[in-house]
Amino acid sequence: MAGGMSVKVKVNDLVLVQGMKDTRLTLTRWNRAPLAAVGPWALLSFAVALSLLASVYGVAELSRPDGTLYVVPGLTAPADFGDYVHIMIRNGLVLALHALACVAGFIAGSSLPLSASKRSGVSRWVHEKAGPLAIAFVICATAFSLCTQAYVLGGSSASLAQQLHTTPGVMLVGLLPHAVPELTALFLPLAAWTLASRKGNWHELLAATFVTTAIAIPVLVLCGVIELYVSPEVTRALLGR
Repeated sequence: MAGGMSVKVKVNDLVLVQGMKDTRLTLTRWNRAPLAAVGPWALLSFAVALSLLASVYGVAELSRPDGTLYVVPGLTAPADFGDYVHIMIRNGLVLALHALACVAGFIAGSSLPLSASKRSGVSRWVHEKAGPLAIAFVICATAFSLCTQAYVLGGSSASLAQQLHTTPGVMLVGLLPHAVPELTALFLPLAAWTLASRKGNWHELLAATFVTTAIAIPVLVLCGVIELYVSPEVTRALLGR
């Protein structure tokens, strides 16, 4: 109040201001020691990538090849710019989904509780219950995504291995040059989400979304080139062709 006048501030405005303040302070702190912030995310994301690849291998070994003939740019067919665009779109959609999960964690764990504290009645109850439900949804969606990817990629790897007269293990080794850095980059936002949720640092997740996305994009751009022009040559060498 100033000069006899009062200014009414909306709850959403307070939440936005606090969220931006938390994000700015978090980015400033991380900028002083970037490796301390990014290192744990990278290690966890790398572990998830290896676990997914191991799961794909397990599913491939247990799957019966269905006889589907796959076109693999750079390996079974010449690669062109259209193939690169397709890879970028595919990875971009996955990264966007994981980044949105990170944003959802920020909203559910930080913004909603702050907003609830400024409300009353039914509105407060809704905001208090929405956070845990959103967090549970992100966990379930992530688990479903990982299981689905392992199942689909495992089945296709089994069929592709039969098509090329080799084993799923050889196929996966040929994919490692691009698959490991690609998956590590894609899972960075989820790794940040996981570590922040364990510590209760939900207010850091908006900053984590910016940082992990900024790191992942150039890695994915490079991985697209490796997938089309390096991994196929590695696979050919493994196949003796």
